[in-house]
Amino acid sequence: MTGHGHAPYAGDLTPQEAWDLLATDERAVLVDVRTEGEWQTVGVPDTGDLDAPDAPRTAFVQWTDAFGRPNPRFLDELAAAGVTPDDPRPVVFLCRSGARSVAAASTATAAGLGPAYNVLSGFEGDVGFDGQRGHTGWRAAGLPWREA
Repeated sequence: MTGHGHAPYAGDLTPQEAWDLLATDERAVLVDVRTEGEWQTVGVPDTGDLDAPDAPRTAFVQWTDAFGRPNPRFLDELAAAGVTPDDPRPVVFLCRSGARSVAAASTATAAGLGPAYNVLSGFEGDVGFDGQRGHTGWRAAGLPWREA
C-alpha cells in the first residue's frame, strides 16, 4: 500500500492488493464508481467467488453521470448498498483509471465511512503508448471480471 502523506482516505491499493483485501476480510466491499455506460460497454469486476449468499461484495454507485455531473445521491446510494457510518467496513473504490475513485474515497472518508481505499490504475488503466486503455488495472492484472 502506498501513502500520500496525509491522504484524505486510508490509502491506495494495487488491483491485486484490493482483491486480497476482499478475499481476506469478509466485511470489505468493492464499489465500482464508473458510469452505467462504462459498466455496460467495458465490463465489471466479478467478486462472485467471494460473495456470501445474502451479501454481494460488489456495489455499483456512479460518482458522476455520463456527462461528468456529480451524483447528488452518492452517499445515499452507498448507504443503500450497506456502506454506512454506523457499520464501519473497508470500502475499496474502483473507477476507470483511478481518478474518480480517489475523489469517492475522500468523500466517503469525510462522511465517516471506511476505511476507504482507492484502486490504483482502476479497471482499465490510463491510455497506453498505443492510444488504448487496458495495459494496467484490474483486468490487466488478470483478476476476475465479467460482462455487465
